[in-house]
Amino acid sequence: MLSALGRYVALVALAGMLGACSLAPVRPATDQLAKAPRVYRDAIDIGGRLSVRYQQQGEQLVNGNFSWIQRPDDTEVTLLSPFGQSVARITINPGLASFELAGKPPQTASDVDELAARTLGWPLPVSGLRSWLQGFVSTAAGIPVAASPIGQTALTSADGWRIVYSSWTEDESTFAMRPRRIDLLRNTPEAGEVELRIVIDTWQPVTRSAPQ
Repeated sequence: MLSALGRYVALVALAGMLGACSLAPVRPATDQLAKAPRVYRDAIDIGGRLSVRYQQQGEQLVNGNFSWIQRPDDTEVTLLSPFGQSVARITINPGLASFELAGKPPQTASDVDELAARTLGWPLPVSGLRSWLQGFVSTAAGIPVAASPIGQTALTSADGWRIVYSSWTEDESTFAMRPRRIDLLRNTPEAGEVELRIVIDTWQPVTRSAPQ
C-alpha cells in the first residue's frame, strides 16, 4: 500500500503527465498526413524559385525567383532575378492582362498565357498555375483531379502541359500535404521543348485587399 506521501507524489506526477499531454499538439499519424483534405484557396501569397529551359537559337536557361499573389478576381505575378531585382510583372484582372518588363511600357491582352509567351519568348501558363500551384489540375479529359503524394503525382492538363508533382511538404496549420516542387513539360512550335521547374518556398493566405 502507498503511504499518504507516496499517493501524493503519484498524483502530482500523473497530473504533470496529463498537463503535458494537453499542451502537446495533436498530430495525425504519418500515414494519414497525405490523406488530410487539402482545400483550394482563392486568396493566397506564394513565393519561390523558377527555372526554365527552352530552345531559341540554341538551348536557353533562365533562373530566378517569383512572387505570386492571388485573389478571387485578380492575380499579380512578379518575376525576379536570382538577386531579387524585379524583372517583369504580370497583372491579371477580369478580361484583361497586363505584362510589364523592367524599363518598358506595359503591354496588354485578353489572353494572359499568349501575352506571357509573346513577351518572354517562352510559355508561362499563368492561367493554369492558379490551381496547379495548389495541386489541382483539370486533365486533358476535362476531369478535375487533386494530386496527392500517395496518388496521382503526374498529370496532363487540358492545354497539354505535363505536370509532375516531384515533392510535397506539410501545411503546418492543417496537416494537409501541399506541393513543394512542380515540374512542367511541353513541346511548343515557338520555343521547342520547354521545361519549367517551380519550387515553392513560402505559402500563406492573403488577408489584405487588392491595391486600389
